[in-house]
Amino acid sequence: MNWTHVSRVQTEGDNHVEEDACGYRGNAVWMIDGATSLLDELDLPGASNPSWYARVLDLAIAESVGPADPRAVLAAALGRVDELGHQLVGAESQRFPSAAVSLVTADDDGGGLHVLSLADCHVVAALNNGEVRHVGEGISEPSASAEQLRQARLDRNTPGGVWVARREPAAAEQARLVSFGPAHTVALASDGAWRAVDLGLVSGPAEFLEAVRTPIGAQELLLTLRSAQEEIGESADDASVLCVALA
Repeated sequence: MNWTHVSRVQTEGDNHVEEDACGYRGNAVWMIDGATSLLDELDLPGASNPSWYARVLDLAIAESVGPADPRAVLAAALGRVDELGHQLVGAESQRFPSAAVSLVTADDDGGGLHVLSLADCHVVAALNNGEVRHVGEGISEPSASAEQLRQARLDRNTPGGVWVARREPAAAEQARLVSFGPAHTVALASDGAWRAVDLGLVSGPAEFLEAVRTPIGAQELLLTLRSAQEEIGESADDASVLCVALA
């Protein structure tokens, strides 16, 4: 089973260059939301470390698709990133850029979907039986001080911290994995785009999916989101939506 394009819209946030990436190839579709740097950046060849990372991981996933198990796809992709990381910065891990990732694979026989979720991207699937399923959750990190946020970043991908996509293939085993029955349409969103749900611009996952089922609808939703954020004085994060259908 392969994906076909329905809509894709990405808008840059207020405070930095675009740090999201998304794509699809073969039986896999994915969303990458780069984590804005809180630690000193490494000397990597991009507009920002997260921007560089999102594009490198995007290519690595595209080169790793094939297995029906999304954990195998992500582990292989992170292995490719790790190899490149060693060439550029050696064994540095704590300051290496990272991202939230959602990765969805479809069974070859159309029997169902497998949804991997690592950190706070979101997936909404319209199943053939009429159900709409949502996978996604926020990251709980301390916000009392900049130092606490920095420490939470240093603790990532350790037993006491949040697991994200970085350069360790073992992160794939820490991801949440949910399997569904056959589906016909899937939408993936970065947490910046999911603010449309958080702010009540759509009533929930089903209405979000309905809104992004056309290119114009997806653009209108993100424009409404930006207008709402401006009205309430909220700093806008990068917002990305990718909607695909199974063929």
